[in-house]
Amino acid sequence: MGHWFSRNIVEPGKLPLFLALTSFVLTFLVTRTVTRLIRAGKGPFRNVSSGGLHIHHVVPGVVLTVLGGFGAVASGREGIGAAVFAVVFGIGAGLVLDEFALILHLDDVYWSEDGRKSVEVVVLTAALVLLTLAGFSPLGVNDMTASERQDRAGFILTLAVNFLFVLTTLVKGKFRMAVLGTLVPFVAIVGAVRLARPGSWWSRRLYARRHRARARSWVRAYRHDKRWTRVRRRAQDLIGGFQERVPGRGSAPR
Repeated sequence: MGHWFSRNIVEPGKLPLFLALTSFVLTFLVTRTVTRLIRAGKGPFRNVSSGGLHIHHVVPGVVLTVLGGFGAVASGREGIGAAVFAVVFGIGAGLVLDEFALILHLDDVYWSEDGRKSVEVVVLTAALVLLTLAGFSPLGVNDMTASERQDRAGFILTLAVNFLFVLTTLVKGKFRMAVLGTLVPFVAIVGAVRLARPGSWWSRRLYARRHRARARSWVRAYRHDKRWTRVRRRAQDLIGGFQERVPGRGSAPR
């Protein structure tokens, strides 16, 4: 295990990325645990307030993200400094993205339905970083051989084609597939060739007079959501604690 870690993480210079991902995931899990305990009124944890103002953990998260980001740029990819700032950045990013929904809505929606976006963004971010750590490159560049990379025309053409697949997937209303498709081109290809989701830019512009295609897209979206929305919500409940109810409280503040 030690040999594998040294060969695949340390030697290629991926240790800072590994430390950032680890601290990011652990920070999110610890933060969710603490906020769930605060909501339930258990343990020694309490909300942080100053002068009647509730200080959300996104505030120290922004500070740590800025410090870690600038520190990482200044320290390079090797040495103790790079490792320390990678951990600082990961902690900050975990705190910030745990309250992504608050930033998006400019409202304290942490435990509401809109608050599920935070969990979804954190999981998606962790998945993308993990894929990058495993050796996947944006737009499938890692699938090309060294000789193909030296061929500028082929290299640029590959990037352009993959980017078009990602862009098509995005305008078809499939955000998750588009993001994952930047690292795994096959995902973007599947998203690009299948029907657009109802309400997407592609559907509004290109299905306006294609009644059969519009009807098929509605049916397919309904079946997909019926099959996977419940699974996704259960996963979000398990991670984020949305299913937990505090006796005697409504939407209890953190």
